[in-house]
Amino acid sequence: MAPLSTRLLFQRGRPKSDRLGKIRSLDLSGLNLLSEDLDLNLLGRLKQLQELDLSDNQLETLPADLGLPHLHVLHCANNQLSDVTPLCQFPQLEELSLEGNPFLTVSDSLKITFLLPELRKFNGKDVSTTRSKAENLNRELTTRVRMISEELVASGGTHAREADMPEGPHKATATQEPRARPVALRRPGDTPLSLSPQKRVCTSPLAPVEGSPVGSESSQLEPLHFLQCHSKNNSPSDLRTQLWACAFEPAWDEGQAGATSQTVATCGGEAVCVIDCQTGIVLHKYKVPGEEFFSVAWTTLTVVTQTGHKKRWNVLAAAGLRGLVRLLHVQAGFCCGLIRGHKKAIATLCFSPTHETHLFTASYDKRIILWDIGTPNQDYEFQASHLLTLDTTSTPLRLCPVAPCPDTYLLAGCEGGCCCWDVRLDQPQKRRVCEVEFVFSEGSEASGQRVDGLAFVNEDVVASKGSSLGTICLWSWSQTWQGRGSQPTVAVVVLARLQWSPTILAYFSLSTCPDKGLVLCGDEQGSVWIYDVRPLLAQRSPPQAAPQAPTQILKWPQPQALGQTVTKTMVNTVVANPTFTYLTALTDSNIVAIWRRGEP
Repeated sequence: MAPLSTRLLFQRGRPKSDRLGKIRSLDLSGLNLLSEDLDLNLLGRLKQLQELDLSDNQLETLPADLGLPHLHVLHCANNQLSDVTPLCQFPQLEELSLEGNPFLTVSDSLKITFLLPELRKFNGKDVSTTRSKAENLNRELTTRVRMISEELVASGGTHAREADMPEGPHKATATQEPRARPVALRRPGDTPLSLSPQKRVCTSPLAPVEGSPVGSESSQLEPLHFLQCHSKNNSPSDLRTQLWACAFEPAWDEGQAGATSQTVATCGGEAVCVIDCQTGIVLHKYKVPGEEFFSVAWTTLTVVTQTGHKKRWNVLAAAGLRGLVRLLHVQAGFCCGLIRGHKKAIATLCFSPTHETHLFTASYDKRIILWDIGTPNQDYEFQASHLLTLDTTSTPLRLCPVAPCPDTYLLAGCEGGCCCWDVRLDQPQKRRVCEVEFVFSEGSEASGQRVDGLAFVNEDVVASKGSSLGTICLWSWSQTWQGRGSQPTVAVVVLARLQWSPTILAYFSLSTCPDKGLVLCGDEQGSVWIYDVRPLLAQRSPPQAAPQAPTQILKWPQPQALGQTVTKTMVNTVVANPTFTYLTALTDSNIVAIWRRGEP
């Protein structure tokens, strides 16, 4: 479709006129228009426009300022709209059509009634009933928040840090699990599955590396909870919802000795859950019908309250199938920012370790985008800006800022291999291609192998998985980079190889616990492989030919032992908090497993 033109507006406008300012009705339906085709300067000249038809196009969003002050009727059916917030620019709107926009939900219909006070007809129906429902919901939420606040004050509060946080809007898309009175919060789908003594997880070391179990100061890991908090309709029979990623919330006193967190965010299906690992209680739950969340990441922002005080605030980013990033105010239970920059699903995301507002998103559209989410305004709303676009030749699966220089280079494990980009913002190019591809054996035939696990063990050592069957590779960033020269393809300097499952299945994500020198990875048999690599890295000798065995393997009960009926469970994601006090594992059968390290 060619951009809008004055001639096209005259052809499709009514009444016929030689001046755009006299057109009152305009039909732009069925033109395959994209959002960027809506020329604000041109449409802004339609000062008397009262009716606009944008149906049957490819619009993903409406521009924030179309400049149509007298618009009374708007038809946007059969597009790709995902956000109704821009409609607030039409306060005189009386009739609206949004049918056939697959990304809009029932909650958006409720939101519209607040945004458009003069609206009389929505999707061909009288809006009075919907407005009444929205008003009732608002009253119920207000009452609920007041009751929760009173309970928290009466009990002394579980999180005093929230006390002077300005309260943000509550949206119907978010289902909040309040923190007060744990017994009352245990819904059927959120209740930990109790384990009898014979059903508890057993930990069995397999050919341990020299020394004791994981961490010389630690005792064995003990199973705490097995949850089904992502089940559809909270059904205990739902063993199909796929869980994808988890991340521990940053500790509020991070940077101090002994700082740790026992709160973990998990994602899968249409929900993001925030769980207290100690109690197994789902503190908060955020749902988006029709979405499938693939990745979550935390950042800690410094915000200024309405009283002028500076405050540290944890924000959770979540993304998935729709290609949208949602910035979640976890305590209040609503989405305070929405970022749309990808045409396809987002596979993974991560925040910069040095810039708290910088967010990398990686998509199936074969692009990695660096955003600056900024800091929220007093209404807890974000306005993100696009900083860089990194092009890939295959789907990026894992993102990893380079530990010794995170502001300079970004690593990504992709379907086609391991790639590196220069992400310095003082460079003029805002769209960049892969600078170096790393391969894991000599010869060009090693190029193009999938890398589906990637993480730094310390400031120099990288753990990666997928390049060879049944092993995890430990390699040196500094030695590899020094030997790069000007070559676009470089063989990594391998320090060691770790024995892992011989499965041919892919997409088991590994993670690391740098403070403890640990590498963790699940497998297709429902086990968790744990490696203490500190003794291995301390050796000065060349890497051994045979892969090193794991320090420990956790074998936990199959769901049959938990009263469920599943023939096979795979652990596809394992993450531990920085002090290795808690470990969380996700399965393909909708179970969140939590272990705790026993007291030494």
